[in-house]
Amino acid sequence: MPKTSARLLLLLSLLQARRDWPGALLAERLDVSPRTVRRDVDRLRELGYPVVAFKGPDGGYRLDAGAELPPLLFDDEQAVALAVALQIAATSGAGVEEGAARALNTVRQVMPARLRRRIDALRVTAIERPAPRPGPHVDRRVLVALGAAVHAREVLRFDYRASPPGADDGDVPVPPRRVQPHHLVTWGGRWYLVAWDLDREDWRTFRADRIIPRSPTGPRFAPRALPGGEVAAFVTGRFRGSDGSGDWPCRGEVVLGLPAAVVSPHIRDGVVEELGPDRCRLVLGSWSWTGLAAAIGRFDADIEVVGPAELKDAFASLARRYANAANAATGAPGPADG
Repeated sequence: MPKTSARLLLLLSLLQARRDWPGALLAERLDVSPRTVRRDVDRLRELGYPVVAFKGPDGGYRLDAGAELPPLLFDDEQAVALAVALQIAATSGAGVEEGAARALNTVRQVMPARLRRRIDALRVTAIERPAPRPGPHVDRRVLVALGAAVHAREVLRFDYRASPPGADDGDVPVPPRRVQPHHLVTWGGRWYLVAWDLDREDWRTFRADRIIPRSPTGPRFAPRALPGGEVAAFVTGRFRGSDGSGDWPCRGEVVLGLPAAVVSPHIRDGVVEELGPDRCRLVLGSWSWTGLAAAIGRFDADIEVVGPAELKDAFASLARRYANAANAATGAPGPADG
């Protein structure tokens, strides 16, 4: 049995982890009797934590909300998770970099020396994915407004820029959008709002950095069922350009003259099957057949196209273009010149 002080910290951590805890389950997790749990709950109340008891077949306890809740306590795992999350916030694109740094410093100062050493030892350098231009940053006030509308299930009205902030939209007046907001998501370093467009009567994804919320929000609504049921699958399907099947519009199969172990690390959304020590089968998808052929062509290996015919035609088209480009550099006639 842990000492009383350590047991109280563990009990408080458990109460913060979920809303309701049956008394018997708390006793089991703490490896004490239900009577000891009751005494520990009384000790937490004396320290100012509003722990309330609820009755019923599985009567137990919950940590209630309070205007003067004492400082939250973190166990080791929570402290490490918090330190990592705050350090990688710089790549979120949410404009919270400075706030995250200050929050990490505040948390560090109130941590016991043991946990502070663990946080100091866990220094993470967050590096954004290289891009042709810096990713868009979203005003945190916009994110808060969108998140509030999603949580309250209230109709949201907003102006939507046709291009990123600072670009010339042509000063063409566009009526405000009216949507039922359902999810606020991040994808590829950008923030998006998934919503049901009331005027177009269809699901839409809106870039948050192009949204200018209007106030007040509209009436509450009963949420619709998202196609597919899961927001991750829905958003992935939309960005793949699919018709709701969740797959890429173009998908082909080839055999590469490389080991599967060499190809697999470079395939994010595909299937690699080993056919031998120096051969593998690759099934991959893309927006277009030409794009798929170009993606496969980046491997320095012989390629055998299994199918479909559209992928073979795309390889032939690229071969002619590459040959013309090479011959243009040397002045020699290319295939298109006969």
